[in-house]
Formats: sequence, C-alpha cells, structure tokens
Amino acid sequence: MKAPGDVDIPDLGLGTFVPDAGAAPLSRMLAAQAAIELRLALRQGEQVLLTLVIPVLLTLLLVLGSLVETDGSGRADYFLPGILALAIVSSSFTGLAIATGFERKYGVLKRLGATAMPRSVLLGGKTLAVLGMEVVQLAVLAGLGLALGWEPRGALPGALVLVLLGTAAFAALGLLLAGTLRAEATLAAANLVWFLLLLGGGLLLPLTRLSESAASVLQFLPSAALADGLRAAFQGGTLFPAQEALILLAWAVLAFAAAVRWFRWE
Repeated sequence: MKAPGDVDIPDLGLGTFVPDAGAAPLSRMLAAQAAIELRLALRQGEQVLLTLVIPVLLTLLLVLGSLVETDGSGRADYFLPGILALAIVSSSFTGLAIATGFERKYGVLKRLGATAMPRSVLLGGKTLAVLGMEVVQLAVLAGLGLALGWEPRGALPGALVLVLLGTAAFAALGLLLAGTLRAEATLAAANLVWFLLLLGGGLLLPLTRLSESAASVLQFLPSAALADGLRAAFQGGTLFPAQEALILLAWAVLAFAAAVRWFRWE
C-alpha cells in the first residue's frame, strides 16, 4: 500500500543517468579551442595594433609617400604583397608567440595541460585562430590597396596556398618560441625577430635590393619565401610559386614537429 503523499517513480532502467565519461573527439576539441582563442585575441588591443593598425599605417606611408623608391611599377603594386606578408608574420608569429608566452607564465597552459586535450590540439587551435584574424587583416589591407590603385595579377588560389603555408610555418615557429623560453624572453625575441625580418627578411623590400650573396642565403627564410611568392603571384602573374611554397612547407613541417616535441605547458 502507498502512504499518503507517495509519488510513483518510473523505472528508467539501471545506468540511465550514468554519464558517458571520456574525452570529446579531437575535431570537436580543435574547433572549440580555435573559437575561444579567436575571441581572446580579438579582445587584446595591443595585438590588434600590431597585426592590423601597423600594416595599415605602413601601407599609407609607403604608397602615398616617397620615402622608398620603387622599380618603376606602381607603388601600391610594389609594396602591397610585402605588407600582406608582414601582416601574416605579425599575427601568426609575433602576436601568437607573445600571447602564448604569457599564458604559459600565468599558468593558463598548465591548467589546459591537465585536461584531456593533447598538445597538438592546443597548437592547432591557436593556428586556426590566427587564420581567423588574418581573414580580417587581409580583407582590410586588400580593400585599402585596391582603393590606392593596387592591381593584382595572377592566380588567387596560388596566393591562398602561400598564405596558408606561411601561417602554418610562422605559427609553429611562434609556438616553439613561446613554449621553450620565459615570457619576458619570448616578448623580447619575438619583437626583435619581427624587426629584423621587416628590415632584412624580404618583407617590405624584395631581396633583389640586396647583394647577390646575401639574397642567395636569405631567400630560404620563411619571410622572404612568403613575400617573394606573393610578389610573384600578384606582380608577375605566376600561377603557383612552387619554390617558395616548398620552402614554406619545409619550415611548417619542421617547426610544427619541433613545437609538438619541445613545447612545455609550464
């Protein structure tokens, strides 16, 4: 007999409310990590300054001014490919390295390391977030360039392949730097490398402006390969700059393997 006030509870079977414990699929982890990384990056004013405002100001200064002489072609056509490459380096290397270095210092990465997320998913998520930032960067710079008279020639798919390979290479290098050095050392090193690549890494000025011996060595830098590849695509009308793509692919593979191997959570 039921006592007054008793409620019938249906029999749902043994184990109905047992949680399905276990890690999420790697693809879901990667998408979630990339989304949160992108939201965090967009909230950092100094990173937006580095990755967007500085390339925009350089575009206006170099195209509208006469500070640097060109080879006779239009100033926008001459400078825009290198500035696009600079924007990619700023996002995928400098900004990413500095942000990750301080996340490591403040224990954010240590907490992530205690989860089921493997190191490769963390690195991949940060790289995908950088790609999201670059969509905004390249759209703004391309629009500004077209307004200033830029007339890109060549195949867009080949340029997009270079952008993807360049992003992968520099993101892996930035994560390797952030995962092996202290945050303060990462900050100094990332800014120093950015400055050196800006001046002598083939970004703003082609390697043809340097001596032949220097150009023969510097052409294997990822910055020079990215900038020269974009110049070949947009200025020379090259369908696919294969040599530059192979250089970037080699840097991406080696740097990502090194980052996965030596990246430390704390």
